[in-house]
Amino acid sequence: MKNRHFWLWLFLLVSTSALAQFPPYFERLERKVPEKANKEFQYIAFFYNHYVNSNIYPTNDFLRGQVIGRLYGQNTTTTSDTLTSSYFEQRILPFFIYQPKLFDGRAILRASFEIDFTWGDVAYGTGGNFGGGPSADQVNLQTQNVEVELIPAPGWAVNIGLQRMYDTSHNPYRTFFDQMLHSAYRLNYWGTDGVGITLRRDADFYKLKAGFYQLYENSIQNDDDVHLLELNYRQALGRKWHWGGSAYYVRDRSNGQGGPSILGQGLNSTLNDYNGTFRFRFGSSEYRADVAWLGTYFGYNENQMMDHWTLTGYLNYNLGATQLKANDIWEDGPTIGGLGANLRAAYRYGKTPDDAISVDLIYTTGDDNGITDDKYSGVMTGNTWGTPAGLHVSHGAYLLFPHANVVNRYVAAVTDLSNLGYGLTAGTINLSRDFIPYKLSGKIGAAAALSNAEPLKGGQVIGLESNLKLGYQIGVFMQLELHAAYLWLGDFYDSPLVNGGAAERPANPYTALMVLKWLMF
Repeated sequence: MKNRHFWLWLFLLVSTSALAQFPPYFERLERKVPEKANKEFQYIAFFYNHYVNSNIYPTNDFLRGQVIGRLYGQNTTTTSDTLTSSYFEQRILPFFIYQPKLFDGRAILRASFEIDFTWGDVAYGTGGNFGGGPSADQVNLQTQNVEVELIPAPGWAVNIGLQRMYDTSHNPYRTFFDQMLHSAYRLNYWGTDGVGITLRRDADFYKLKAGFYQLYENSIQNDDDVHLLELNYRQALGRKWHWGGSAYYVRDRSNGQGGPSILGQGLNSTLNDYNGTFRFRFGSSEYRADVAWLGTYFGYNENQMMDHWTLTGYLNYNLGATQLKANDIWEDGPTIGGLGANLRAAYRYGKTPDDAISVDLIYTTGDDNGITDDKYSGVMTGNTWGTPAGLHVSHGAYLLFPHANVVNRYVAAVTDLSNLGYGLTAGTINLSRDFIPYKLSGKIGAAAALSNAEPLKGGQVIGLESNLKLGYQIGVFMQLELHAAYLWLGDFYDSPLVNGGAAERPANPYTALMVLKWLMF
C-alpha cells in the first residue's frame, strides 16, 4: 500500500513539473476553447448567383424584375421561337442567431433576411428584389424570419414570431432542409414563412407540433382575418420506419382582403390566376370559408443513411365549406373535397448520396366543371393565400414543375398541386452519379404530367420534360453547377383557357443556367 502511494505521488510530481514547462500552450487552450464552444452570436449565410438563358419572358414590362407563378398565367409569361431571355441574378440569405449565456441556452433569437436583384436592374431606389444597377445604393433588405425559441424543458420548444411555416413535424431550425423536402408533405401544402406561435415536443420516438398562425390581419376591430391552426404528430415504428398524421384548418373571414400587393388573397382573388390554383369565381358576393386538411404520411429510411432503399409517401384530403352573402343573409355556398397523394422511392447504388436513382409520383383529384355543381372536388394548398406558400420543388424537374434554383423568377407549367383545379397525375425519374466522390457529380432526369380533367378545347397531356445537371465542388459548401431542361408541351395547352389566350399551342419552353452556390458559416 505504501509503495502504491509512493508511485502515485511521484507520478503527480513529475506530471506537474512537465506541465509547468509549457504554460503558454495551456494558457491559450484555456483562453480560446471556451470562446468557440460558448459563442452567443452566430452568423450563417447562403450566397447564390446564376446566369440564365431561356425563351421564357413576361409580356408586361412592369413585371420584368420579378415574376412568380404559372407559365402562361396572369403573370403574362409566355415562350417564343425567336426571342431569348438572358440575364444574371444574385441572392444572399444572411442568418443571425443570438443565444445569450444569461438564459443558459433556453432562449434563442433568430433573424434571417434576403437581398435579391437582377444584374443591371435599378439603383438609388427603394423596394425588394432590385438593386443591381450602377452605383447600387438600393434599399432592398427583405425580412424572412424574426423569431424567438424558448426551451422550457429538454425536448420542448416554443417558437414565437415570424418563423418557418412548414407542413412537417420537424423543427425547421434544427433539421436539414433537404430532409424536410423529402418527408411528410414535402412542403407541398405549406412551405413558407408566417407569424404565429408553435409548440414542439421532440422525444426519442415521436415528434409533436401544434401551431397557430395569423395569415392576415385586416381591420383589428372586425372579424375579417385569416387564421391557420395545425397539429402534426410523427411516431417512430423502429429504427427505419415512421408514421405520422396531421390536421390543418384555415378560417378565412377576410373576403379576399389583404394579401400580396394588389392581387389580394383567398378563394376569389386574382392571386389564384397567378399561382395556378383554382379560383372560386364568386363575383362581387362576399364570402366566408372554412377549409381543413386531414392527412397521413409514412417513411422508410428518411435520411437515406441507414439503408440503400428510401421510401416515403402521403395522403392528404382537403375538405371545407363556404358561405355567400346575398341581401344581407348568409347562405351556403360550394363545398370542398379533394385528395392529394404522393409516393417516392429511391435506391442508393453507390457510396455517396449522389449515387442514386429515384422515382417520384404525384396524384391530385380534379374538377371538370368548377363550382357549377356547388362542389369543388380538387385540391387546395397554401398558394391560395400566399405566393408561393406551397412548394413543389423537390422532384428534380425545372420547367414542368418549379425548381428551387430561383431568385426573382419562379415560373413553371404547374406551380401548384391543383393544376388550376383540373388535377394532376405526374411522375419524375432521376439518375445521379458521383463521377469523383464528393467532387464531380451529374444527373439526368425526366418528368411527365397529365391533367385529370380537360380544359375547354384542350386535352389531358400537360407535357414531357428532359433535364440534366453537372456539379463541381470547388470547396467546402461551395459548388459550381450547370443545369439545362427542355419541355415538350402537350395538347393541354391547345386550350386558350390555359395557354394565355393564344389561338394555338405556344412554343416549347427551355432553360439553361450556370450556378454558383456558397453556404458559409
